Amino acid sequence: MVRKYVALTKIFHDSDGKLENLKGKAISIIGYGNQGRAQALNLRDSGLSVIIGNKDDKYKKRAKKDGFQTHTITDAVKKSDIIFLLIPDEVMPEVFRKEIEPFIREKQFIVFASGYNIAFDLIKIPANLNVILLAPRMIGVGVRENYLTGEGFFSFITVHHDVSGDSWEILLALCKGLGTLKKGAVEVTCKQEAVLDLFNEQAFGPAFGRVLLSSIYTLIEQGYPSEAVLIEMYLSEEMAYTYEKMARIGLVRQTNFHSHTSQYGAMSRGVKFMNLPLKKIMKGILKNIESGGFAREWTKKSSKLKFKAIKFFAMKTKINSIEQKVRKSLELPTISFEDAYYQLNEEVLKELELVKDEIKEFEDFFSEY
Repeated sequence: MVRKYVALTKIFHDSDGKLENLKGKAISIIGYGNQGRAQALNLRDSGLSVIIGNKDDKYKKRAKKDGFQTHTITDAVKKSDIIFLLIPDEVMPEVFRKEIEPFIREKQFIVFASGYNIAFDLIKIPANLNVILLAPRMIGVGVRENYLTGEGFFSFITVHHDVSGDSWEILLALCKGLGTLKKGAVEVTCKQEAVLDLFNEQAFGPAFGRVLLSSIYTLIEQGYPSEAVLIEMYLSEEMAYTYEKMARIGLVRQTNFHSHTSQYGAMSRGVKFMNLPLKKIMKGILKNIESGGFAREWTKKSSKLKFKAIKFFAMKTKINSIEQKVRKSLELPTISFEDAYYQLNEEVLKELELVKDEIKEFEDFFSEY
């Protein structure tokens, strides 16, 4: 007898959301960046009333060009029943305190796309508000594209605080409007969403990067052409295709798309990497995230300067130099990004002095690569 798998949490699908529950509700999107634009367009295309709250910048101009009514953040808050906060986590507490909290009214709905500020008590929400989480597991472009194709995308959702008694109905209706119920919305707490997101970024991502770089340098040091090595490792996008098949078909089952030689080689040699001390390091990172240690660290002004130093050293790595030469050789386009500017003052300089050993550690680490 085959035992039926029982999900460890609630998973919601298209039949669970009803758009009529949003009838007469005015929705504001605060922040018209990648997620803000995608979510605003999806909600509007689902027949909902959406306005944009944004400071006067290129994003606000884009919202006007897209045909939305635009307002200051404060005015948008005043005019809406449901408020999507789609601005960066690090600036959200100050924006909320100055431009949102003084103007909110009882039983409005505050929608977070990340559990970060709630999970680590960086924003104190008044007790008379409904607080819900609707966190797409997809970049903004994907949120829009998958809505248009009808494929949908996964989201993490929850009702954190229910004052009006209908927060779940409103949340699931918003999920339907965004298009996430086509794929599935999974119930997690705000803390779980934040920890999962940070762990993926801080544990899996760096470990994968280290393995990739070690592979690249092993081959280059043995005389293999840089162009061929980088194409084989990631420029061909074969790995991206494989990763997509992992998601669609399964981590192990996708190996059937590869030759028998490939499958045998990968599986038989995989045992050589079984005893790497990854779990110990990852558990330490997980504990630091869960305890709020990372959130406290990131709120310090010195961490913004430390971040700038880390990025500086990262840009000086061998792989960055090699990649630039290879991309030029292969006539691949180069995309430029502006660096953020962080103001120096006496307080920040004092904090920076306390972390100078950490910065030296980063310099030594990146010098290897």
